[in-house]
Amino acid sequence: MLPKWRLSISNDDFAGALQSPYYYSMDTLHDLFDEANGHLAVGELEEAIIFYRRCVALDPDFFDGWHALGMALLKTGQTKEAIGCGLQAVTLQPNDLLAWTGLSQMYVRDGNIPEAETAKGNARILSLGGKIVR
Repeated sequence: MLPKWRLSISNDDFAGALQSPYYYSMDTLHDLFDEANGHLAVGELEEAIIFYRRCVALDPDFFDGWHALGMALLKTGQTKEAIGCGLQAVTLQPNDLLAWTGLSQMYVRDGNIPEAETAKGNARILSLGGKIVR
């Protein structure tokens, strides 16, 4: 079994999502993901994060949810948590170029240049047609 990078879901944002009418009316993962993307598209990052958190809570193997949540957290300055999401994304899909690129950006923002270079190297391997995991 793959390791899971767990988020703290007891924060106020997630609690707010549980009170939202969307929590009860959106019955599919993709509805939640679409709602999150809609908030992201209009610059409502905090609202998007709430829905991305709900997505990964419903399906811990949902790669797109982890990747999107990580990037949204990075944009709001929540770098450490973003890195956890980025690590979960590359664990789920180790041959995804954008996941490694995003993780590299997260490490740069955190000031962890050696890890950023490692992630960048993996992205470069993938960009040249290689594989991280065969």
